[in-house]
Amino acid sequence: MSIVAALLCAAFVGGFAGALHPLGDSLAVFRVPIAVVFALWVIWSPWPAWIRWSIAVMCLAAMGQIVAQKYVSHPEGPITIYQKNLLFQNDQVAALAADIRATRPDIVTLQELTSRNAPLVRDLRAEYPHQASCALVEWARVAILSRWPVEGEICLEGQGLVGIQVMSPDGPFWAFSLHAFWPWPHGQADQLNTILPMLGDLEEPVVIAGDFNMVPWSYALRSIERSIGGTRAGPLFSTLTKMGAPLPIDHVYAPGGGQAVARPLLGSDHSGVLAKVFVFDP
Repeated sequence: MSIVAALLCAAFVGGFAGALHPLGDSLAVFRVPIAVVFALWVIWSPWPAWIRWSIAVMCLAAMGQIVAQKYVSHPEGPITIYQKNLLFQNDQVAALAADIRATRPDIVTLQELTSRNAPLVRDLRAEYPHQASCALVEWARVAILSRWPVEGEICLEGQGLVGIQVMSPDGPFWAFSLHAFWPWPHGQADQLNTILPMLGDLEEPVVIAGDFNMVPWSYALRSIERSIGGTRAGPLFSTLTKMGAPLPIDHVYAPGGGQAVARPLLGSDHSGVLAKVFVFDP
């Protein structure tokens, strides 16, 4: 086996090993391009045909599992969440406020709330009088807004998480806004190790939306699903483009999943996510 083939094999297999080490999730972000290059490399290698085509089929299956998520139909739920990473220097908050008003969500989750874009939450106070925020770093916060009354609040300072206990017409539930750290070698794994036990201990249903800085097929996000007993609202679509690569890293999770669509950038580098989710059993 050549060095290149060995490296491609290690990168491909390692992308499924997030449970063993957070490096696996960092590799999972690039699963599709790694699988494409690995498949093409082995097809044209001098290896026996049964090895070449077995590996190629395995790579195609991994790619197909991801690509298929773009085309799976998801039903609309009765509760609407508007998720947005604002971008700390966003200067189009008036247009963003107009989009939020036009889509009429029940809950708004925001990341990178700073002194520059803070007029947004003040502008929306009439429609969303119940607001909470929590410091991620000294100059940026995560925030959550609700049109329904709120009974409780959770803030994990420095961990990018703020939550409110929402008293909806159908009953109480917890809604959270999360700004996850970047994956390994950054601190995402330690951050989730702090957050997930708390989420799992909550008695009411949990909805969590945010900039997860991670793809949904990763071990990290599957851990979030298990912790809250929830499902990502779909289908799959990119919310951030880095160096030409489309990245689906902004998500909404709810107990019964739901349907999500992308909203315009509106001054941010992240697309918004408008999700209509199921929180309670029909």
